[in-house]
Amino acid sequence: MTNQPTEVYRIFGAEMSPYSVKVRSYLRYKGIPHHWILRNAESEAEYARHAKLPIIPLVVSPDEQPMQDSTPIIDALELDFQEPSIHPGDVLTSFISALIEEFGDEWGNKWMFHYRWARDVDQRASAGRIARMVAPKADEASFAKVAEKIRARMVERLWYVGSNEVNAPQIERGFVEMLGLLERHLAVRPYLFGGRPAYGDFGLWGQFYELWTDPTAGALIEGNAPHVLAWIHRMLWPRAEGDFELWPELSLTLMPILTRQVGALFMPWTLANEQALADNRDLFTVQLDGALWTQKPQKYHARSLAMLRGKYAFLHDRSRLDVVLEEIGCLAGLQPRPA
Repeated sequence: MTNQPTEVYRIFGAEMSPYSVKVRSYLRYKGIPHHWILRNAESEAEYARHAKLPIIPLVVSPDEQPMQDSTPIIDALELDFQEPSIHPGDVLTSFISALIEEFGDEWGNKWMFHYRWARDVDQRASAGRIARMVAPKADEASFAKVAEKIRARMVERLWYVGSNEVNAPQIERGFVEMLGLLERHLAVRPYLFGGRPAYGDFGLWGQFYELWTDPTAGALIEGNAPHVLAWIHRMLWPRAEGDFELWPELSLTLMPILTRQVGALFMPWTLANEQALADNRDLFTVQLDGALWTQKPQKYHARSLAMLRGKYAFLHDRSRLDVVLEEIGCLAGLQPRPA
């Protein structure tokens, strides 16, 4: 690998990483010249030279400045590549888009990780795909060992995202419900907020794209949600096909998603997770939509919630927005926390 600056952005990622494909989709939409570099043994030295954290995606700018964490990457690039904007001009719609972006990254990842690693068929398929990525030249015996090692490691991490015997039925019910709600919403528009992709599209789509590539969730999508499937394909190379819609039009089918999924499930979970970390607990239980949810707290999600609160606090006129946030059950959770 060369050590000389390039004329394009470089994105170190993986096809099976929802956050990697999320950023790649954004770069494609913006028309930002980039090289997609698979993170494996061949690229590891260059990756390690730039990465501050052992995560993907890693984006390296033409002047060799590294960026990590998909949401801050997009936020930073949006300052330099403002057109076409991914933020609707209306304060209400724009923040709802940011809320869905956070929901996709943090709650949608639970669906993705659960379906990918909870069943034998998905475990085998996913471990095999990852093994071929990290060891493309391995012989069959070596490949089998690598795949089994990956499978064992990832299955052990199911608890990390909250996938366990208690929560599994809730995760799957929630995904099936979301699939139906999203299918209805996308039946009359190409993207979540109208004729072009918004911030929220990228966060939610990364998880749905990965779900579609796995056997069990992929069958659910292909068998039940043709408009969601079309959106999944469309977001691989997104383009502006029209304008953002106004809130009165969007709200007819978006409000059920916000109320049933974001307000009833995601917001109480993320607040309970934040409190568990503050209390230094190893385990927490919270009631979500009438059922108990138990898991180990996740440190990063408290940080991303704080970033969302910062975006909310930055807004000047929140009067219309607050009415909607109160209706869906998210307003209190976005208020500043006591010091």
